[in-house]
Amino acid sequence: MKKTRNRNAQADAFSETVEAKLTALGGRDLLFVMAAEAEYGPHLKQRFAPFMTGVGPVEAAVELTAALAALDQYERLPHLVVSLGSAGSRVLEQTEIYQAISVSYRDMDASPLGFEKGATPFLDLPATVPLPLRIPGIREASLSTGANIVSGSAYDAIAADMVDMESYACLRACMRFDVPLVVLRGISDGKTELRHVGDWTETLHVIDDRLASAVDRLGEALAEGRLKL
Repeated sequence: MKKTRNRNAQADAFSETVEAKLTALGGRDLLFVMAAEAEYGPHLKQRFAPFMTGVGPVEAAVELTAALAALDQYERLPHLVVSLGSAGSRVLEQTEIYQAISVSYRDMDASPLGFEKGATPFLDLPATVPLPLRIPGIREASLSTGANIVSGSAYDAIAADMVDMESYACLRACMRFDVPLVVLRGISDGKTELRHVGDWTETLHVIDDRLASAVDRLGEALAEGRLKL
């Protein structure tokens, strides 16, 4: 009886302390991570409760690291973290869903000191870090993360297919705890110059529906052993 009470107390403490809620999918425990409520529409709400980091690489790094540390304290680290939301691109199909095959950090530039642009000094990582996991049936693209909104001619300086503001930070947090990461992005903008927040939110309802379908594909791939963690 005492052991049961201790386990119940531990479970209550876990529930009260850890804001990040795990989702069982395909026989695995997943942590879905998003940046903004505007991207979390009715279709995704039927599938999971995300951990919201806030916008940008600093918020994503701080908040996700804290969440994973809390989960680790209770030996409840997820089998997989899924970062999902919107992205910009002027070369990819608008409102289509893509999984990132690599991610880079466009804010980092120590090239005046002889380091490769995009590579963090004294960190044993390339400027572009591969993401090895693949969900069958979802298009693939490279991704650049940074703290700025990319629009118009700013794309000229971006070598990746799409841009966002959180995924590289999420990757570094996941690497700290040896948890794999999958990144899913719906293309919300990029074909024309952004002039107002409505230019970003206009198609988020379509992306919500399509991201939900991608999450279903992820669950099927995990359950059928076509995505091995």
